[in-house]
Parts: sequence; C-alpha cells; structure tokens
Amino acid sequence: MTVLYCWNVNGLRAVIKNGFLDWFNTLQPHTLCLQETRLLPEEVPTALLETEGYHFYWNPAEKRGYSGTATFTKAEADNVTTLGVPEFDKEGRAQFLHYKDYVLVNTYWPNSQEERKRLPYKLDFCVCIGEALDSLVQKGKNVILCGDYNIAHTEIDLARPKQNENSAGYYIEEREAMTEFLARGYEDLYRNRYPDKVGYTWWSYRSGARKRNIGWRIDYFCVNTAFQDQVEDTAIRDDVFGSDHCPLSLTLKSATPSKGKK
Repeated sequence: MTVLYCWNVNGLRAVIKNGFLDWFNTLQPHTLCLQETRLLPEEVPTALLETEGYHFYWNPAEKRGYSGTATFTKAEADNVTTLGVPEFDKEGRAQFLHYKDYVLVNTYWPNSQEERKRLPYKLDFCVCIGEALDSLVQKGKNVILCGDYNIAHTEIDLARPKQNENSAGYYIEEREAMTEFLARGYEDLYRNRYPDKVGYTWWSYRSGARKRNIGWRIDYFCVNTAFQDQVEDTAIRDDVFGSDHCPLSLTLKSATPSKGKK
C-alpha cells in the first residue's frame, strides 16, 4: 500500500522550527503535499533538502512569503505541471504530478476573505480546477485532488455553523461551488467513509480553539469516482502539531505509482 499525506504548514520555515523535520524523518511518508509553504526554493532550509530518497517539487508564489505549494515524494513524476492560468500560477495555487496510474494534484485554494473581497477569484479557481480535472478524467486519467480547499462544505464540517454563515470559508457561494464540483464525478473521501464523524483540520489560534476543538474541516482528499475503489482509507491526523492545520493521510491499495504513460 501507498500512503500519501497532505498538510497546510502555514509557513514551511515556521513549521520546521516546530518539529517538522523530526516528524518527517520519523514518518518517512511516501508522498507529502504541502500548502502555504511561503518560501522560494532557494530559501529552503538545507536540512530538509539533505533528506535522502525524495524528489522535491516546488511551486512558489511570485510574492515572497506568501502562498505556494510543494510536494516531496519517493516516486519521481513523469511530468510536473501547473494550471497554466497566470492569475493562479503566480500564487502557486496548484501543482500536478503526472504518473502512469494517476495524476496527483496538490492545491491551495484561495481564501475568499472578509466581506467576500476575494470571492470572485476563489470561485474562478473552483471552476478552473474543476475543468482541469475533468479534462484529465476525459482522457482516461485518474486524479487525486488534495489540499486546503478553504471551504467547510456542510454543517458537520465546522463546530459553529450558525455563527459562521457570513464567514469566509462558509459563504453559501463557496459551499455551492463545492457541491457542484463533487456532482461532476468526484468523491470527498473522508465524508463518504465517515458520514457522521466530526473531524476538523483547522483551528484558529485565538481563544484556545484547538484545545477546545472548535475547528473547521477545510482540507480534503478527493478522487474521481472511478478511482475510489483503489482507496484503502483516509484519516485526519489531528495528533500532529506545528501549524494551525493538521495533516491528512490517504492510503491507497496499490504500491508505488509506476512511471510511464498510461
């Protein structure tokens, strides 16, 4: 089996100071998809790059100290691409690792912000990522879409839904976009497998929210429907600290993804 991890680290340099390297070196995950790395490749700490057995793929934002995605994996990809849309690529929003067995898509969805300031940008991203995945599936590819979606889809996905109806991440437009995305033929693996289970992936730093478990589930692993029978399990790893998010894991029944065109 192959285990993939996904984690918004809220700044890679910051999380390294909070024990990330010990966690990473002990776990030695097959693949780790990071969001909100907030650094350029030349700013990556040497201690991380010295980790043996990994291929490091970086997708930074143009703006220093902002956004960005990165993937560390033991399986070299056939090809690595981005959305190809300048307004999203300049913020390092999406990274596509192409393998024979599937395409792994590591994403950091925009925050719509207070008063819906970036909601149009967020909704455009939702459409764009959906179309990109649809194109891959139509070509016979399987897709794994992971990352921080910055959307709590339904009431069970946040501790205080009524109080947050006008909060970024729970605007009705965002939730409808998520519903529409899933209806196109994609599966929210955690909610499908655990329909009634309360589990959160993000907690505000304010008021001891994590200790009190006043959180939101805004990080996901999704796959195209045809690929879900290849999934063994998925889990929220809320015992891992260092960021305001916790990691997620996805266990596939298959071994290491193979190279070569499908």
